[in-house]
Amino acid sequence: MNDAYDDTGDDADLDYLEELPDVASAYEPQNKIITGEEINVTLKDPTLNQIQVGVGWDLKKFDAKPLDLDVSIFLLGVNGKTRVDEDFIFYNNMTGSDGAVKHLGDSRTGAGEGDDEIMMMELNKLPFDISKISFVLSIYDMEYEGYDFSMVKNVYFRIVNQNTQHEIFRYELDEELTGNEGLVIGNLERIGAEWIFTAVGETVDGGLGKIADDYGIVVLENMK
Repeated sequence: MNDAYDDTGDDADLDYLEELPDVASAYEPQNKIITGEEINVTLKDPTLNQIQVGVGWDLKKFDAKPLDLDVSIFLLGVNGKTRVDEDFIFYNNMTGSDGAVKHLGDSRTGAGEGDDEIMMMELNKLPFDISKISFVLSIYDMEYEGYDFSMVKNVYFRIVNQNTQHEIFRYELDEELTGNEGLVIGNLERIGAEWIFTAVGETVDGGLGKIADDYGIVVLENMK
């Protein structure tokens, strides 16, 4: 027997194993992104045109009436502003850009499994002067004075190829959300012929009203 192998011993074998890099489990999702990350969805799926956007969340338990959360979409030009009021797609304006963007309705409780609210988009139908799409989740707080996102958990956002039903990516906001009434989930930006999603995950004091104002839209007081 070669003595060179005798000197390693069991402890040395264990040391070697400890130095091996961690390998992700085969069951770990490979399409998950985190806050601050960018993903080129065009490179992920060059056939992507008709997309389904799903947003989900759960409410933490508390004694008051459950919060009503709403997903909104803002279609923005190169100046970071909406061009017309119809570029603000939400529960009172469910279709925008000549049908290129459609909101499928409001979930008032967030109860149940799966997506709580769904939007459909056809990227090739969007006018070329739309350079960015901002996705926002907000608390409809006409009746909920003082409520905020610290009462919300398990928020996620995902984009699915509507034709193949393949999930392009999923953004799970695993971190504890701070207060405030609005949440900018992320932005889908057109850069040349490609679409890039940036996971923002920032809450905004003032909710939907403040975010809409930043994007050039004035909303009614009870929509803030």
